Amino acid sequence: MKFGKEFAAQMVPEWQGAYMDYDYLKTLLKDIQSFNQRTKQQQSVPHGLKRSLSMYRAFSGLLVHRHGQHSIDPTSPDVEEHPIFVNSVNRNGSEKYETTFLMQGDEGGEYELVYFRRLDDEFNKVDKFYKSKVAEVMQEAETLNKQMDAFIAFRIKVENPQGWPWQDRSHDMTRLASAVAASTAMLAASIPAGRSVEHMEIIDEGPSVHGDSDDDKKDTAKQDIESQNIEKLVANKLKEHRPAPLHILDRVKMNNTLATPGSTIKVFLNAPKQSDLKFNRENLTRVENKLKRAFVEFYRKLLLLKSYSFLNTLAFSKIMKKYDKISSRDASKSYMNMVDGSYLGSSEEATKLMERVEATFIKHFANSNRSKGMNILRPKARKQRHTTTFYTGFFAGCGFALIVALILIIRARHILGHDGTDQYMETMFPLYSLFGFIVLHTVLYAINVYFWRRYRVNYAFIFGFKQGTELGYREVLLVSFGLAVMALASVLSNLDMEMDPKTMDYKAFTEIVPLILVVVVIVILFLPFNILYRSSRFFFLNCLFHSILAPLYKVRLPDFFLADQLTSQIQAFRSLEFYICYYGWGDFRHRKNSCNSNDVFNTFSYIVAVIPFWSRMLQCLRRFFEEKDTLQGYNAGKYFITIVALCLRTAYSLNRGLSWEILALIFSVAAAVVCTYWDLVYDWGLLQRHSRNRWLRDKLLIQRKSVYFGAMVLNVLLRFAWLQTVFNFKLFDLHRQNMITIVASLEIIRRGMWNFFRLENEHLNNAENYRAFKSVPLPFNYEEDEDE
Repeated sequence: MKFGKEFAAQMVPEWQGAYMDYDYLKTLLKDIQSFNQRTKQQQSVPHGLKRSLSMYRAFSGLLVHRHGQHSIDPTSPDVEEHPIFVNSVNRNGSEKYETTFLMQGDEGGEYELVYFRRLDDEFNKVDKFYKSKVAEVMQEAETLNKQMDAFIAFRIKVENPQGWPWQDRSHDMTRLASAVAASTAMLAASIPAGRSVEHMEIIDEGPSVHGDSDDDKKDTAKQDIESQNIEKLVANKLKEHRPAPLHILDRVKMNNTLATPGSTIKVFLNAPKQSDLKFNRENLTRVENKLKRAFVEFYRKLLLLKSYSFLNTLAFSKIMKKYDKISSRDASKSYMNMVDGSYLGSSEEATKLMERVEATFIKHFANSNRSKGMNILRPKARKQRHTTTFYTGFFAGCGFALIVALILIIRARHILGHDGTDQYMETMFPLYSLFGFIVLHTVLYAINVYFWRRYRVNYAFIFGFKQGTELGYREVLLVSFGLAVMALASVLSNLDMEMDPKTMDYKAFTEIVPLILVVVVIVILFLPFNILYRSSRFFFLNCLFHSILAPLYKVRLPDFFLADQLTSQIQAFRSLEFYICYYGWGDFRHRKNSCNSNDVFNTFSYIVAVIPFWSRMLQCLRRFFEEKDTLQGYNAGKYFITIVALCLRTAYSLNRGLSWEILALIFSVAAAVVCTYWDLVYDWGLLQRHSRNRWLRDKLLIQRKSVYFGAMVLNVLLRFAWLQTVFNFKLFDLHRQNMITIVASLEIIRRGMWNFFRLENEHLNNAENYRAFKSVPLPFNYEEDEDE
């Protein structure tokens, strides 16, 4: 792999604009190379005319002046060895580096001059960004230091409620230190000259002669100095092992974030916050977990900073070597000496902080187990296994074979023309269409993951997946095709059922096959064992729980993103309602559908369809009141209009009247228009008139602009597909259930397309503000920080 591709692949996606523009500098080098090639082709003159031609070159002056105070005599031999001079200047209070090209008089020198100016711009950009990020992590390190002091004192109070024993024995410890110092000083008296205290040996030198000679006085003075040094050494050692002072806790409060329904209700009722410290094991565990996450995220920042410094330094080295090769000069050594001496190349703050973080984390959070601590700090990336690819292909082949078998059975038995077709479509088809909706949605999500990775959209960071647990598109397809195979096998087994000629009852076991499949899926979803992607399953359930209980939980991006997905699965929710009716009231024994004639079922049809939109509206209202964001208030209004339109469409489908049809049509069109505008302008960030890309946005990940225009047109068409439920278009004489399924599938496809551009816009917003890290809540608040 060429360095340019490797360099782009290892970039932090959100910092891409802060890296050295390697490709642009390569284009400048290509200009220099093409000029040199043209010059060589034109120089077809005889050898004797070379000197005369050189006399007509532009005069560059006797002295080459630079922006700094230094100058170099062009007659000096160093000019030939070092064609550039790099100088640091102070501009507007900030240090910048400027390169003076000393060969401007040569042919093509203007191309090289432009190259070095752009090279300086890139280096100053990189160096400035690195300084700012190091300053941020240093400030965050100070905050973590204070958090650790409070944590250690908190741990002492929990584990030793009566107080640390050393606090009551300070006098004894001082006396012990003095005794150790005195005894060590006596041993130091026997150390020969030239030996250090750290290599003390007991030497028997026989009887000593006491006197007041100069040598004795020198020995006495030396012993006093050694004794003082040892006392300081012992005092420092005791200080290192002394526990943190507990008086820190007097000016510390617990940082209670709105993370639970109870805390949200207390805030709504204006109840006083319980920020007093409670010294118990539960709070200690909670504090420890928060600090663990904070240290892991902080360590990740340091890793990325170190990688940023290394990659850019390597990029400057590579580009200068290319320059030397093209121009046949020796400038890389001089320039790289400047790079190595700059803050980017010589700063060791990130490396030292990494070592301190490792030592602190291993000691306090991994019980001094280095391998365990480093596994937490540096989790291994998920490896792509061949077994995943194999089983994905295997289930895909099985699914295709089952679809072909299903089509052949329907054609061979003339099931579509059978008298019981309508009955089957009204009873069994809604049960199995549920799995079709889920499989279609997960397949589209797998396609999203593939393209997110291809265009370097950091979806794992945006969703907040734990590092190393995010699923790739192969894993998602494996789950999708596995579920599809189970559903198709269930459909085939159901079609092979037989009727008892005596009782005219269907076999109950065959009828409950769809219910068994639903139970199996739910059991797998809640399975507590560390198999079948447990981390992803629990992440999904956590987001689903937060969405259902909106607005009691603080709204995060994965929560409202999942709620948006659920708004496209209205028909799947109604299928679940049909499961409860069909099996709960015993209709499955005779394959009868008495649900549509039941008032309770019809009432819940409104409620079930509204639940995802209601949840999403409550999430917007919480963000509106919590973040004071007016845009979220408008977004809540959008979902309210959609709820009204959905209720009117449901009422029209049940009651069939002209007034219901008119109201459903008006509100459906209004909701479709508002939602379409919101999709294109706010969710996708498009339709910007004054952007560099007309009617799109300034930055685009896909080079072909036609993709965005096509997506906008397709989104409008699919948004209005729901109007079919009002107008009742008859396409190809399809059954009503087939038409409902097709329209629901079109909405799922629209949502899959929406997902890519929604996350692309989120990623570009993060990249514009260089947001590459999560903000982790800390457990403690200091009073002085609150005052500030």
